[in-house]
Amino acid sequence: MPGIHDLWLFVLSGLLLNVTPGPDTLYIVGRSSAQGWRAGAVAALGIGAGVLMHVCAAALGLSAILAASATAFTAVKIIGAAYLVYVGISLIRSKSTAPAAAVASGNRSISARNIFLQGFLTNVLNPKVALFFLAFLPQFVLSDAPSKPLAFLFLGVIFDFNGTLWNLFVAWSTARLSRRIVAGGRLKRWFNRSVGGLFVLVGIRLALSHDH
Repeated sequence: MPGIHDLWLFVLSGLLLNVTPGPDTLYIVGRSSAQGWRAGAVAALGIGAGVLMHVCAAALGLSAILAASATAFTAVKIIGAAYLVYVGISLIRSKSTAPAAAVASGNRSISARNIFLQGFLTNVLNPKVALFFLAFLPQFVLSDAPSKPLAFLFLGVIFDFNGTLWNLFVAWSTARLSRRIVAGGRLKRWFNRSVGGLFVLVGIRLALSHDH
């Protein structure tokens, strides 16, 4: 596409960033272990939708508001951190005592719509994702690109597509591993609590961080 350089390096860098564990990965792991592959896949799609929102914001220059305004950044960061803590607590309190077969068949304790929405909000309420795209995407767009917003969108969609594929793999592998190692549910319950605890810690760490 005109206006883009070193596409192969962008793809490689994006893949390395995608496989780095973070709040999105924790959420997918938690949902996949609790409700199986389908729930994890829905969570991955929700996160992918959140990433696409950040890509569009970067392309339109809206992310610059978060970069320029300390008040806006702090407000969004606190909201996002609070939501991560909420998701973590919900995972800690979730009951996963059903046998693995029931989980594999699609435990509906949380609807697919809510899983998708939680995944979406987990990603879209993280201002650091917006700042990441604002800092990362321009590195691969030429200064004389005929349409910088279109170049942003093109690169962002590639990043989101590859990231979603990886997240779907995480969901599948987590669900598969969960079925094999959990026969009754006790280990699954403690696993969910561990993931939920990590979510709470991540949320608190984001809320207390002062970097801008």
